[in-house]
Amino acid sequence: MSIGVLGGGAWGTALAQAYAADGTPVRLWAREAEVVAAINAERRNPLFLPDAALASSITATGIMAELDDLAVLLVVAPAQHLGQILGGLSDRPRDLVLCSKGIEAGTGRLMADVARAALPQAEIAVLSGPTFAHEVAAGLPTAVTLACAGGEAQWTRLCTVLSRPTLRPYYSDDVIGAEIGGAVKNVLAIACGVVEGLGLGQNARAALIARGYAEMTRFGLALGARAETLAGLCGLGDLVLTCSSTSSRNFTLGKALGEGMSAAEALSGKLSVAEGAHTAPVLAGLAAQRGIAMPIVAAVARLLAGDAPARQVVAELLARPLRAEGELA
Repeated sequence: MSIGVLGGGAWGTALAQAYAADGTPVRLWAREAEVVAAINAERRNPLFLPDAALASSITATGIMAELDDLAVLLVVAPAQHLGQILGGLSDRPRDLVLCSKGIEAGTGRLMADVARAALPQAEIAVLSGPTFAHEVAAGLPTAVTLACAGGEAQWTRLCTVLSRPTLRPYYSDDVIGAEIGGAVKNVLAIACGVVEGLGLGQNARAALIARGYAEMTRFGLALGARAETLAGLCGLGDLVLTCSSTSSRNFTLGKALGEGMSAAEALSGKLSVAEGAHTAPVLAGLAAQRGIAMPIVAAVARLLAGDAPARQVVAELLARPLRAEGELA
């Protein structure tokens, strides 16, 4: 079975390589003509994943219609462009595996809701977990959550298609939990980068991860996610990975903010998207509307908006009233 990948960035290219390494035909759609040409001629993606040698069974194209006949499509488009890109496909039954992590600005919709609105006949799944693109492309061991809206029947269809010896999916039917884990951890990774940029130490980072995870859990449970999903690969697992490495675009953005750069300066000239920068204000707004305490998320949104410098925001977090660890605030 051929697999389609919509999105020629680092993560889309890494997934294409992971599934094509054993000779499986993979069709990869990329918006950038130079990416398409380089993959087909040189077996590399010089813009987004330059160090990865790509399998000959990957065929790149800039024409989305060339993927439209495939039964399994991995959607790796930036979250804010997902609806527009899916609008280029015909609406028919297929498995649509969402690999983008974010919340749509303006609507507050999760990616599964965006996809259902664009392609109502598609069956939705979410692939999410602790994944750095360069490691997946290199064939290093990786485990992910594959949350299937279609339940075990969809999992049965997809598990053999989307598993490889070094890329191991674990089944869930909690699509909301998988989506919230991936979206919220991007914002928290920015916060951990700020801690690094300010030189506040590893104690502070560990505390922030733990308190951030509490915020993720509160928000997720309020929207119908299950606690065990958020404690798994797509929640806590992904949070730990992206909060501790400059390989994370969101962590790197936060580090720059902590070092004194403005959000505009830190984001300018970047080819790859730090999804947390788009998600933070939307997430903070949704939490405020629902009365969900997410002080770390709110602090990140303030920093990105330029409302206060990093040290002031951190000082205000540390000055919050003392309370029991299990309190919902």
